[in-house]
Amino acid sequence: MKNHIETMTQHTDNSQYSIALAAHPVAELRTLAREMAANGHFVLTYHQIGSTLVLSIHQQTSTQGHSMTHTTPIRAVVWGENRHEQVHAIVRENYPDGMHETIAGGLRELLGEDVDVSTHTLDEPEHGLSEDVLQNTDVLLWWGHMAHEEVSDEVVDRIARHVNEGMGIIVLHSGHHSKIFRRLMGTTCSLRWRNASERELVWTVNPRHPISEGVPQPIVIPEDEMYGEYFDIPEPDELVFISSFAGGEVFRSGVTYRRGFGRVFYFSPGDQDYPVYHHPDVQRVIANATRWARPDKPREPYTVTLMYRPGEFDGGWLWTPDGLVHPVTGEPAPALASAVEAAQEN
Repeated sequence: MKNHIETMTQHTDNSQYSIALAAHPVAELRTLAREMAANGHFVLTYHQIGSTLVLSIHQQTSTQGHSMTHTTPIRAVVWGENRHEQVHAIVRENYPDGMHETIAGGLRELLGEDVDVSTHTLDEPEHGLSEDVLQNTDVLLWWGHMAHEEVSDEVVDRIARHVNEGMGIIVLHSGHHSKIFRRLMGTTCSLRWRNASERELVWTVNPRHPISEGVPQPIVIPEDEMYGEYFDIPEPDELVFISSFAGGEVFRSGVTYRRGFGRVFYFSPGDQDYPVYHHPDVQRVIANATRWARPDKPREPYTVTLMYRPGEFDGGWLWTPDGLVHPVTGEPAPALASAVEAAQEN
């Protein structure tokens, strides 16, 4: 048998190409296969065809990830209340640029050119979340605590509409009691808590989920606020993480939902009194979640109670006091008699 490989073929979801390789001893190729497979990104096999050793490399993909390849950066907006930083010295010490900027910095470091991050805060006009901003946001990350009720209902309505239309949202820590999270969940989102500087262990219970990729088992957070059950949320679509605390409590600390066309992820670590968002493993979870929450299709209106007429199986009409209109363009619908006649002809 020849001690070299003639050709290596790599298959991905959307391409196939061959790379000519220089001669390598068989033992070296087997070592290469083991090393590349160990990194978790490729599955390698080798077998003999005649006198040639053939090495096959397949890119490892997750069936729970997105169904399309993105060529543009994720447009992420990190929203922070930015109130604790103004009044509490320990928070200023942990986050001199604000918690929102630390979270944004973690995204930039881990996702690089794959993300375009901006930040906004509560005291900006419209809380920094105007219609134009949200139209150009793929994923919104939310941290709030002491001023939930200062967020205007108009902005909450706007965010909920964009989530239903496909924008992803990641809600962090005390954002569990924000207006937007309660709106999306339809429950009180209440929980047990105790702030006693306790160790938190974040256990991965769904190791094949894209959000848990590259995350150690467990994540060890030296000090954090305790969140405990019962957590009043709907049954999650997916449970990714469970946390345990020094006092014996456990908590569903990483859960996903779909709301309309949008993806929702709640992740509980991150009390303002501790430098949790500087923790590299916490940053990894948030970066993974940002990739996961990105919409995999163009944004589209999410309307309910569309009226479908005979023969119009691929679209519907939105009722308004002025009559039926197209849900996107607003153009009036053709006369019903014309639609019935066209359907009968077909």
